[in-house]
Amino acid sequence: MTAALLRTAAGLAALALSIALAITIGPADIGVADVWSAVASHLGGDASGLTPIRDGIVWNLRLPRTLLAAVCGAGLAVCGAVMQSLLRNPLADPFVLGVSSGASTGAVAVVVLGAGGGALSVSGGAFAGALCSFAAMLLLSHTLGGTTDRVVLSGVAAMQLFSALTSFIVVTSADAETTRGVLFWLLGSLSGAGWADVWLCLAALLLVLTVCLGHARTLDAFAFGQDAASALGVDTARARLVLLCATALLTAALVAASGAIGFVGLVLPHAARALVGPGHARLLPAAALGGAVFLVCIDTVARTVIEPQEVPVGVMTSLVGVPAFVLVLYRTRRNRP
Repeated sequence: MTAALLRTAAGLAALALSIALAITIGPADIGVADVWSAVASHLGGDASGLTPIRDGIVWNLRLPRTLLAAVCGAGLAVCGAVMQSLLRNPLADPFVLGVSSGASTGAVAVVVLGAGGGALSVSGGAFAGALCSFAAMLLLSHTLGGTTDRVVLSGVAAMQLFSALTSFIVVTSADAETTRGVLFWLLGSLSGAGWADVWLCLAALLLVLTVCLGHARTLDAFAFGQDAASALGVDTARARLVLLCATALLTAALVAASGAIGFVGLVLPHAARALVGPGHARLLPAAALGGAVFLVCIDTVARTVIEPQEVPVGVMTSLVGVPAFVLVLYRTRRNRP
């Protein structure tokens, strides 16, 4: 217990430090003390003493973006850890259910086709598309028998279908400028982060993390296979449905706010397992903290590496994630008897 508390405290400290430092990095010269004074002022403390412009940079631009990066990183890592155990597939990630492709189709339909008649934002369209894709996956997997393999195959089918729809809409209806903006969103971007996105995604993360922690023993049983879980008294069909719905809803909320950010949900669960072991009561919090710190750091690099331009954060996670994943696979292979 003491070791677990120490790990959690160290993770929280690393997260707080990474957030504070990330907010100070950028064209405007802002220090950590300025960040704390601005935050304290907006939370009811004394006036920060900063100019309105510098206060706005901290509170309205950098802080919500950095917090959204932390929430998205934590949520994607948690969903990846759950999916890898639930499907008994080390290559599973939050997007294996086709949610990301559906979100892309919904966002493109709003931007290019004007779906919703102006009542839907890009995020709203992405969330609606993600739910449609997940519903299609559930229907197809249920029709095919509902086994783990059928769930994966149904997710792949939904992913390909909605990816094709996205490409068709862009190719047939979008002009060059719109295509460029859509592509930037599809690659993952936190540039439009606002406080509404932060609170919505944080609420979804806390709810789903609570549900998954409540099913920690069930996930431990699933790691040994569906038959073994059934033998241990787990209602596998109900547990799978609850966990699939929970992770799909969280992924939909995150993708709607940030676009598709790959490799976080694939790599971070493996790194967390290497640190704390396979038990999900320890694994899920560790993956959440690791994913949050990772994406905060990656997003900071993405928005500053080629200033004044910005690299889509999904591109940076792939550039860093591929070598990291190869290293994880190598270490796993080397440690096998």
